[in-house]
Amino acid sequence: MTSTYTAIIKHDAGWWIGWIEEVPGVNAQEKTKAALLASLHSVLKEALAFNREEARKAAEDNFSEELITV
Repeated sequence: MTSTYTAIIKHDAGWWIGWIEEVPGVNAQEKTKAALLASLHSVLKEALAFNREEARKAAEDNFSEELITV
């Protein structure tokens, strides 16, 4: 499943800085815009995988999954 997220980015004092608007804590800083977008992509994938794993651990066993579209 693919989803779309919003990267808020800015260039400041020689650095590209960015945040993923929809997921708190997903941010990065790089020297180029391309490197920043790649880092944000990587960090977002890691955060989503971590959150998925934590939710499944918290549910323990015998759970179901439901898709929610906003």
